[in-house]
Amino acid sequence: MTATTRERPSGVRDWWLRLLLVLQRPRPVFVALRDESRESLSDRTEQVLLIVWLAGIAYAVASPTASHLMDDADYDGLLVAVWAFIAGGIVGGFAYFLLGALLHVGVRALGSQGTYRRSRQVLAFACVPLVLSLVLVPVRLALYGEDVFRSGGSDAGSGAHVFAVLDYGFALWAFGLLVVGVRSVHGWTWRRAVSAVAISLGIALAIAVAVALVYRAGS
Repeated sequence: MTATTRERPSGVRDWWLRLLLVLQRPRPVFVALRDESRESLSDRTEQVLLIVWLAGIAYAVASPTASHLMDDADYDGLLVAVWAFIAGGIVGGFAYFLLGALLHVGVRALGSQGTYRRSRQVLAFACVPLVLSLVLVPVRLALYGEDVFRSGGSDAGSGAHVFAVLDYGFALWAFGLLVVGVRSVHGWTWRRAVSAVAISLGIALAIAVAVALVYRAGS
């Protein structure tokens, strides 16, 4: 067995451990993303894919669309789960490449020489709190059952506001990690990192407003 063969399992295991470490000590995780050797990129491929897919599922089940899926009598629990899995993959993949591109534009505007791949992976690891937000799903199901996926169900009261606040909390956590990630991977100041992220989010907001206006004009 060669040294390279022995090191690869260790490298893969390190990246699995970093999925948890990014929530506690994020800076070393993002600094590790500077290594874009073929071996390191291969070692973290599965972890990035898992984050992207699960974060997409978290967004899908928290979306307004999910809240009335079971208004349709054709939907049952199994079909909702299948929908969440497929929609999560589509939404997660789309956001990974589009928002990763916008983040890359933002950091390049502030002088980054990093790659588009690295920008995408910084975004991915910053989304681990969104993955963690999936722990709220079984809690909501335990409290409200299938009403979680029905309009005007028992989850429409004050409890809904509590879960909404928690969802926003996880989103803010992810935003904070993104700023930390940009700062760490580039070795920038806080001001420069926040500015890069703000540019990216500003472009994303402008695109969202433009799409909304076009949709409204076509309605």
